[in-house]
Amino acid sequence: MNEKNYSEMTEHELRQEIARLKEKARKAEQLGIINEFAVYERKALMAQAYMMDPDEFVPGEVYRILGDEGNFFQVDYLKGRFAWGHRLGGELHTEALPISMLQNLKKGK
Repeated sequence: MNEKNYSEMTEHELRQEIARLKEKARKAEQLGIINEFAVYERKALMAQAYMMDPDEFVPGEVYRILGDEGNFFQVDYLKGRFAWGHRLGGELHTEALPISMLQNLKKGK
């Protein structure tokens, strides 16, 4: 299964991959291997992005950044499973975030 790209996986395969990556991240965290933990967490976020509909993200809208509480991201445009834009309140440099890191403010979660 590691040979497949996330874009080629079914939803079931993506769910299995996310669970596998989260388990590896948990083990790395227990062992104190923080850089490995971060890599697995980021890979799980990327896999989650492939289970989401990019059309739900609107250029010009502002979203919460999951895992970075109190920070907000304004989307300029989307390319694939990434939202390109900038964080509010800081330097206005453009960056890309996986759409799985963004949460709609209107949903109130």
